[in-house]
Amino acid sequence: MIDVQRLRVLRAVADHGSFSKAATALHLTPSAVSQHIAVLERSLGAQVVARSTRGVALTPAGQIMVGAAESVAAELAQAKQQVEQLSTGRAQLTVATFSSGGRHLLPGAIPRFMAARPGTLLHVREGEPEHTLPLVRQGAVDLALAYHFDGPLPLGPGPSSGLQWVSLQEDPLHVVLPEGHRLAGRESLDLAELAAEPWVLGCLKTEAYLRRYAERMGFEPEVRGTTTDYFFARSLVAAGVGISLIPSITLVPAVPGVHTVPVEPPTPSRHIGVATIRRRGDQPLVAMFVQALREQALHH
Repeated sequence: MIDVQRLRVLRAVADHGSFSKAATALHLTPSAVSQHIAVLERSLGAQVVARSTRGVALTPAGQIMVGAAESVAAELAQAKQQVEQLSTGRAQLTVATFSSGGRHLLPGAIPRFMAARPGTLLHVREGEPEHTLPLVRQGAVDLALAYHFDGPLPLGPGPSSGLQWVSLQEDPLHVVLPEGHRLAGRESLDLAELAAEPWVLGCLKTEAYLRRYAERMGFEPEVRGTTTDYFFARSLVAAGVGISLIPSITLVPAVPGVHTVPVEPPTPSRHIGVATIRRRGDQPLVAMFVQALREQALHH
């Protein structure tokens, strides 16, 4: 029989990329972590990690076992939640969200959900998708409102097969210019027209997108400001520091002194959706909250 603790150790090794870092996270010694992995490999008759001077990496067998470890952790978390519900008499739901998605969709979705399931204990955690999606896989949260740009979901370490994704809406990016800018009167803009402009960006992922686009078009964007807040980025645009690239849902509330122009097709967008874990049993609360998010996205 496979020991659950050894699966937990393997998952920590996969997450941290080394025995020593996994040991620190688990409050164990590196030797104890190594022994757990060695015993797991003997019980399976297969190598689960490949060791090198650069650290450790999962083998195909290791990837299968990490997926199993995350499924076990998620099932145990759900069982613990059900036991707590028996003792308290109140159902619980934990929702993770990125900041702007939370402001845009949650205020409308939560009342819809609570009207249908009054008395539910609702917990909300904020975080970027690369942090919250692994929490869904592990059962630490029940669902995550998340987004991605023109690539796969930022799932972080470990396999992704345990998640399902429900698309909610597209969130097109807009160019934000200071009032009086020579291009402020345009109905739309090609980003190539802005090659010589200085930029202020409110998200590292937006900056990464801009740099990928700029590389294809043969120019290097001059980034004069980076923030983690789109409202602050627009304020810097109004102050004349540079121009910005902002998702639609973050353009409210308005900032005086700026002008917004759509990007010409193919318009870059954030793809907003909700991630849940695939379980064998029913998840009525999760399904109801996802439906509330879908209704809010349709009517917003």
